[in-house]
Amino acid sequence: MAEVVNNGQVNGQGSQPQLMLQKIYVKDVSFEAPNAPQIFQAMGENEQLQPQIQLNVGQKATDLGNDLYEVALSLTLTCTLGDRTAYLAEVEQAGLFGIAGFSEEEHAGIIGSYCPNLLFPYARQVISSLVLEGGFPPFLLQPINFDALYGEQQRRLQGGDEAPATLNS
Repeated sequence: MAEVVNNGQVNGQGSQPQLMLQKIYVKDVSFEAPNAPQIFQAMGENEQLQPQIQLNVGQKATDLGNDLYEVALSLTLTCTLGDRTAYLAEVEQAGLFGIAGFSEEEHAGIIGSYCPNLLFPYARQVISSLVLEGGFPPFLLQPINFDALYGEQQRRLQGGDEAPATLNS
């Protein structure tokens, strides 16, 4: 018996939205300890001096055609001790995503929030490994609410104001 296909429907099913993760990879990574080994001595001598951590978060999406997108999440972690940089760790964690059949608003939300949420644990692991292997105490990035960041970005764009996301701790 032959299957009847009407208006792109098979067995009564319309074309469903599709979201497929095809690949996750490190696109770029960098670690610098510009004041080593003196910074290690300073850390040991002056325990009153607290390290200051600054995290910059960014992302970009590239349409590769055929409903395939590369989404890249970039994290830059800078640790200073007094007026000297202890270390700078950077990672650009990327993924290839197949995204089709969503409304424009849903599509933007997937790119702006869902994809970075998937990439973040991988980027966090890379940053943690870089810091530890650089000879510094372990550092674990706290979770980031990409839904809130995306919402804030949308509010800024509607207000005509665009600023990069920076988190300080």
